Amino acid sequence: MMKRDPRSLISTRWSLVQRLKEWGDDESWQDFFDTYWKLIYSVALRAGCTSAEAHDVVQETVLTVAKKMQQFKAEPALGSFRAWLCSITRRRVADQLRKRQPATLFRERRPRETGCASTTNEIPDQAEPTLEDYWHEEWQNHLMELALDRVKSRANARQYQIFDLHVVKKLPAERVAHGMGIKVADVYLAKHRVAALIKKEVSRLQRQMI
Repeated sequence: MMKRDPRSLISTRWSLVQRLKEWGDDESWQDFFDTYWKLIYSVALRAGCTSAEAHDVVQETVLTVAKKMQQFKAEPALGSFRAWLCSITRRRVADQLRKRQPATLFRERRPRETGCASTTNEIPDQAEPTLEDYWHEEWQNHLMELALDRVKSRANARQYQIFDLHVVKKLPAERVAHGMGIKVADVYLAKHRVAALIKKEVSRLQRQMI
């Protein structure tokens, strides 16, 4: 079976959420996994999980979604699927942290992992980010990655290369211009044009994804 190009994936919409209620719809479940696994993994890492624990969080989160999908009503007016998924991820992260031996947990635990006081004598630092904060930040990163991937497939190849060197890889405009045999003004022009495409794509993804 050929691996599908992730650029062709249709982002999670209410129609896809509805299709996830069908246990045998392997294509929709693969779309769901391809769209969200990295987001869940990254959030788990930032919440204090090891790489192995984060992978377990991904697996357990997907299993929980599968088990509870019938209970979720795929109606925009009733709430965000993404918020529901965040809530499940938070619980699975907590499960992973609880599996650690008490002594290890005491040494490795940091306030940012839970956002809650571990004893009645401790007061949580309100300035510390919560898992929801990590989720929001990683979600923005996730949208940007999807947008970059899609724009890369549609934009002028040379202009995207210039954008990648100057903006993504953060090389000075003068160095990019010299290396590619173009004017510095051309670097800024490519940056402007590709950035506009990315902004438009991010906006479209925000409307699509729930």
